[in-house]
Amino acid sequence: MSGKISLRIGTALALAMAPCPLAAQTISASEAAELRAQIAALKAQVQQLESRLDGVAAARQEQPAPDQTAGQLAQASAAEKPSAETDIGWKGSPVFTRGAASFKAKGRIQYDAGLVMTPGSVTDRAKGYSNELRRLRLGGEGRLGGGFGYKLEVELSDNSIDTVDTYISYEHKKWLIMLGNQNQFQSLDELIGDTTGTTMERAAFTDAFGFERRLGLSAQYRSGIVLAQAGIFSDSIDSLVNDADGPDGGDENNSYGIDGRLVLAPRWGDIQWHFGLSGHWRDFQRLSENPRRYRQRPYLHTVNSRFLSSGDIPATGESHYGIELAGTRGPLWWAGEAHWLTVKRPALGDPTFFGGYGEVGYVLTGETRSYGNGIFSGVKPANPVGSGGLGAWQVGLRYDYLDMNDRDIVGGTQKAYIAALVWTPIEYLRFNLNYAHIGYTDAAILAGSRSNYGVDVLGWRAELDF
Repeated sequence: MSGKISLRIGTALALAMAPCPLAAQTISASEAAELRAQIAALKAQVQQLESRLDGVAAARQEQPAPDQTAGQLAQASAAEKPSAETDIGWKGSPVFTRGAASFKAKGRIQYDAGLVMTPGSVTDRAKGYSNELRRLRLGGEGRLGGGFGYKLEVELSDNSIDTVDTYISYEHKKWLIMLGNQNQFQSLDELIGDTTGTTMERAAFTDAFGFERRLGLSAQYRSGIVLAQAGIFSDSIDSLVNDADGPDGGDENNSYGIDGRLVLAPRWGDIQWHFGLSGHWRDFQRLSENPRRYRQRPYLHTVNSRFLSSGDIPATGESHYGIELAGTRGPLWWAGEAHWLTVKRPALGDPTFFGGYGEVGYVLTGETRSYGNGIFSGVKPANPVGSGGLGAWQVGLRYDYLDMNDRDIVGGTQKAYIAALVWTPIEYLRFNLNYAHIGYTDAAILAGSRSNYGVDVLGWRAELDF
């Protein structure tokens, strides 16, 4: 615009100043001076006008185009920002994360085999070689955002499909709330994962006393060295299935229990300590129409025969409590528990059964067995196979005691000495070799006419857990 104005004015000035013979003959000197003054004034006005026009053009360039609305500007600004992306990590299986939400596929494979060596006079078919697919588990867990999360797992075990950990959770600061099928904080050994324990099987009392996951609502509080856990539970999901009438029917199963556990986990120097106490109470309600049984295998799960058994006990409920002591220092760890269970019998004395164990273990390759949230975890190899190392090697020794003789109940006792060698070639994969010698008193399975005798057990397990 300013360029066009300057061109037109300049052209006019050039024509006005062009030599003209007629004007040159008639103009006087004074008139020529006046004309030059007018031309100079006109030049000054043109320069001032051009300066103004240049300022207007610059201002227009800084302003948005008139047809660009505020919404369009916002869209343009958003387009410049990168869109939300899903990150993919790896922890034995893909981990998908997007903002506060995440999902991880989970799975577990355990293949067991073993050999039970009994006196020749034992006629039970449990002796000899046996093997099984101990667990085949599939599921997933994740976070939804806002503190909410979930876990869903199903397991093929004992020729049936069971629901394992299946719950909705909410976590806020020091609190964790869980609703669904879950453990009831029964004991340290029961809460430790079956792929991270020292031995193939947990302590005998955890199986004999019927520890299992149940449907319920729980709350956990964690602050410093303190972990407090409590909940109210009904029964396991498979026991609540509405497929029969009577006390075994899910719709008529109105049993319930209250469970709690308190853990102190101070660290003194190089030692991580664990002190635990748990208490449990349960009312069988309608389930009391059926008797209860407490029994135990000869260590291996591949064997279905129970060498200890209380027989049928008419009961209206049970209560039990336990104490826990454990610790770790570098590659060394130790743990022990004692647990008492009392069966409530109407019009009869209440028998109390006892179980406990003590163990010590050492990681030969120098790694430390991890600990957190009131339980031990596994060992992560510092030098895995495939990276120039031999993986992690650990050994463990355990004494496992169970006594189910009290009052008029003769369920038998066992004293088991167990040795374990565990090889973790890479993370998420383990091979476990166990030997156990079990001494029985008042065994339910006789060796001829004897109920007191010893059994030797050899077991091995391959397990993948992700």
